[in-house]
This record gives sequence, C-alpha cells and structure tokens, in this order.
Amino acid sequence: MIITRTPMRISLGGGGTDLPAYYRKAGKGFLIAAAISKYVYIAVNRTFDDSILLKYSQLEHVEQPGHIKHPLLRECMLATGVTTSVEISSMADIPAGTGLGSSGSFTVGVLKALHAYRHEIEPNERIAERACEIEIGRLGEPAGKQDPYIAAIGGLTAFEFHADESVAVIPVPLSEGVRHRIEENLVLFYTGLRRPASEVLAVERSANQGSAALDENLDAVRAIGYETMDALTDGDVGAFGELLTRQWRLKLDRSPTPTHRRVDEWIMRGVDAGASGGKLVGAGGGGFLLFYAESKADLRDAMAELGLPEVRFGFDYLGTTTVISG
Repeated sequence: MIITRTPMRISLGGGGTDLPAYYRKAGKGFLIAAAISKYVYIAVNRTFDDSILLKYSQLEHVEQPGHIKHPLLRECMLATGVTTSVEISSMADIPAGTGLGSSGSFTVGVLKALHAYRHEIEPNERIAERACEIEIGRLGEPAGKQDPYIAAIGGLTAFEFHADESVAVIPVPLSEGVRHRIEENLVLFYTGLRRPASEVLAVERSANQGSAALDENLDAVRAIGYETMDALTDGDVGAFGELLTRQWRLKLDRSPTPTHRRVDEWIMRGVDAGASGGKLVGAGGGGFLLFYAESKADLRDAMAELGLPEVRFGFDYLGTTTVISG
C-alpha cells in the first residue's frame, strides 16, 4: 500500500496572478503562499482482480479508466499509466470548496501516490507541473497554478508564473524570529460557505471578459505580491497585515457580490477587534477568513459572536510526501 500526505495552502499576496488568462497576457504573475498543516491523504493499493475501485465522496467500481466519472482521478491514472487492478481512496482534514486549494492538493497527492505505486521517483516540482497540465491543459479548468506548486513544494514560498508556462520557485528569506511571528499570528476562521474555486473564477472571468479594469486590478494584486515579499523579508509584520486587507479590497472590487460584501463586514469586524489586516483565502465565494493579529483575544471573541469557528494550523515545510510505502 502507498499513502501520500499533501498539504493545503493559504495565499498571502498576489493571489489571482497565477491564472493563465492573466500571466500569459501580462507576461508574468507573482504570488506568495504558505503550505499549512491541513492535509489531503491518498491511499493506493492493488486489487485482487483487474477492476478499478475509487473511494472519495462517492464510490466508483469500473473496469477501465475511461469509465471513471471523477475527472482528476481519471486523468491522473491515464497520465501515469496506472489503469488496472488498483484501489484509490482519499481523505482530507478540510472539506473541498473552502478556499484552501484542496483540488490542487488532491491532484498532486494522487500523482505522487501513483508514481510511488509504479516504483518511480518523480521530483515534486515535476509533479506540480503535471498536475497543472491535467487541471488546466487536459480538463480546461479556469484554475491557477499556485495550488499544485505550493502543495508539492511546501513552506512559505514565492512563485513567478511566466508566459512561456515556466514557473520560478523562490524561497522567501525570512529570519527565524519573523517566521515564528508569522506562523503564530496568522489566524483562520471558517465562514461555513463553500463553492468550487473553478466556478468562482469562471464567473469572475466571464463578468470581466476583456476588461481593462480587470487587468489593472490584477496588476495591482501582483504589485501587492512583491510588497508582501519585501515586508516579510524586512520583518515589517505591520505592513504585512495591512497588505492582506488591501488585497482583499481588490478582490471585492473584482467581484462585489452580496456574499463578498457580507465577508467584507466580517473582515472589518476583525480589524476593529485588533487584527492588523485580513482577507478571504482562495478564489472567493466563501471559505476561510485569514487575519494577522499579534493580540488575538478580542479577535477570537468577535469571530465567535459571528459564529465563525477558528481552525488552528501550522506551516508545512515538506510538501507532498509518501508517508507509507510497502
């Protein structure tokens, strides 16, 4: 049996500029993300016959990959050549559709497990590239590249996405003290709202198709990505918190839906309760609120009054890993 563990992520600056529709036109996207200690687990085992058994939120038992309903599982199997006599199961610490990049983590974890099942050593960066090829290339999802890359590589990492489809992985040079402050003072609260990121992005792109205002908005988001890099490198955690809110405001400008206006009220409530800044994590439509707060008691009280539970987490520095192989 093979079992892989793949982290989910939080976006810290520049989110949205990893979309092909943006970086191919602008020439480059840039963002910073952090892998967190909430995971997707994939188990792969050999079956006693030639059939394929898949266990996720549904159960599939088929004779060949072409009959698989789950598109990511189907394409991962075809891409790796594992097409018979296999059972694949998945579990996750956080539900899908909540803004933590679970789809990218799932795809990376499946590819990692299937390569291990075939006794192949595939570099994690190559697995991220293949995951993007599957989601964006084969399936045509309006998704970005950050989720597979941060899930595969881990840590608190910056990425540049180039028009030629290459991706530069850039470690963020944090001092140990700043790293500890960031990890200790980032706080997540679950809104209870769920929606697939691809659906949100498709609606947003359709509503702003060909809009110069959208391009300008994402240019500003990319600039915030670089400012976030500078703030973290310089240890200016106050500026880092404020940048979270500035990025959220740009997201709200792109998609001023009733749900996002409600989220904006929650974020402002958190800032009034002492957070330096906050944003909605992920493509939008729901998911998690992320705040930076050095004093957290009043923030936790305010979110509790709104009925938003906290989810504790740490950073993951390993990326996707094989935890059982045998």
